[in-house]
Amino acid sequence: MRLFAIADPHGNYSKIEKLLEQSGNIDVVLIAGDITNFGPDEKALELIDMFNPPILAVPGNCDHESILEVIENSRAMNLHNRSVEIDGIRFVGMGGSNPTPFCTPFEIQECDFETNLNNLMNEKEKTDETVILLTHVPPYGILDKVGDVHVGCKALSTFLDKANLMVCGHIHEARGIKKYGKTIIVNPGMAALGFAALIDINIENKAPIINVQLIEVDGEVI
Repeated sequence: MRLFAIADPHGNYSKIEKLLEQSGNIDVVLIAGDITNFGPDEKALELIDMFNPPILAVPGNCDHESILEVIENSRAMNLHNRSVEIDGIRFVGMGGSNPTPFCTPFEIQECDFETNLNNLMNEKEKTDETVILLTHVPPYGILDKVGDVHVGCKALSTFLDKANLMVCGHIHEARGIKKYGKTIIVNPGMAALGFAALIDINIENKAPIINVQLIEVDGEVI
């Protein structure tokens, strides 16, 4: 399965087509939040209409919670506080962010973040599925530094080494790939600037094989 992952387009979708030109055949599109820049909600439809494969999306803290209804009524799947199985892989999603100093529209208390994800992940524990966690925020301590300060979600850190893959965004300057235990954490970078990630997953073996490439407009595959 090949995933095309983006985060933080903030309403600027001008680089998406060029990113897709580099991406080959895509099976699933992942959108990790901040789809708009504080609205309007309907702006999200412009992005959704750019893709042919199935789309799984969560909102970011700069989206209004009402964007969920727009996603629900589109051809994309709203993965916020939900899970879905596609071809033997379980996708689990949580949008919004832990509280920030800026009082952005879609912020969730750490305790609620953890409770909701616990419920979703407990459903997964009944099976041996490969699990991909799609969030807007990164886990605390990984791809989450603004300057010298860690600002990630502490509740999300609970799920490190439980999911096989985490795709997140939120911290524009923290584009990259990290590994913690069995979990690969990916911040594709800011889509508004022409950044994305290609993720190939092979689940034929007992342990999934996951390969991640960071791509950029007018740039080389990294």
